Amino acid sequence: GVGLALCQRLLEEDGRIHLCIACRSVQKSEATRDLILATHPTAQVSTVEVDLGNLASVLRAAQELRCRFQRLDFVYLNAGIMPNPHVNFKALWHGLLSGKVLHMLTTAEGIMTQTDRLTGDGLQEVFTTNLFGHFLLVRQLQSLLCGNEKPSRLIWTSSSNARESAFSLSDYQHAKGQESYSSSKYATDLTSVVLNRKFNNQGLYSSVVCPGLVMTNMTYRILPVFLWKLLMPIMWLIRFFAKTYTLTPYNGAEAHVWLFKQKPEYLDLLVKYHSCTTGLGRCYVEPRKMDVDEDTAEKLYQKLLELEKQILEKYSELLD
Repeated sequence: GVGLALCQRLLEEDGRIHLCIACRSVQKSEATRDLILATHPTAQVSTVEVDLGNLASVLRAAQELRCRFQRLDFVYLNAGIMPNPHVNFKALWHGLLSGKVLHMLTTAEGIMTQTDRLTGDGLQEVFTTNLFGHFLLVRQLQSLLCGNEKPSRLIWTSSSNARESAFSLSDYQHAKGQESYSSSKYATDLTSVVLNRKFNNQGLYSSVVCPGLVMTNMTYRILPVFLWKLLMPIMWLIRFFAKTYTLTPYNGAEAHVWLFKQKPEYLDLLVKYHSCTTGLGRCYVEPRKMDVDEDTAEKLYQKLLELEKQILEKYSELLD
């Protein structure tokens, strides 16, 4: 998916970097490492096992990274899940009749629902994997990210599907709704904003990107494969009108790679950077202001800190 394409593209930008790829299983991380080395045989590539939906795994991975590295320059927070996605065809039909179909097809607003479940820690799985697991990891890696000679960067993979209407502070894990993915991505945007307020003065900067509509394993689970094959010619045509139809992981990683080359001090921290592709296939990045309320961001941050405290008390034996 986007993660593998990102690794390959970063090495094309600078073959001297040391990549540490994080995957849920040793087998998957080693297979990914082999794919990267097949095209970049001299690259420095290491692996770490981490399941963002398992908070004990997050703490163990953070401890391992603290032992291995003295600093981290970039952390790409790209892991994400969308369990049991369903298309609401009735809503899609109404969108077609109302003339809003292009907006719905580019944001999935109102037409995508998911069923969530609880993790072993008793938290909502989508919230934990898409946001809180990353948040806990960042907090545990703070000593490697702050106070370095050069700024360190967090780059979160968000989505154009991140919508305020799907998010509620009173149900920030989205236990009561059916748009857990959208809620988690909006919470991601809020978290990035507040992290900048808290940590820019320590040399840590946070940005969010949207890879656009990319055909990956996550996307293919939304509809049967044969339907995707029938739709692909239409999707290539839609790209002439919907620039966020990046379609390939390589194109989807455009904003991630663009941020790798920017000085964070000059970036607008209230902007989401979207990977875009023209109808003829040219990749570019489009910045768009995020619809986030900074007061809500601060309140969410405090709730995340409270939850973090509970988790650290539960897994105190895993802490240094």
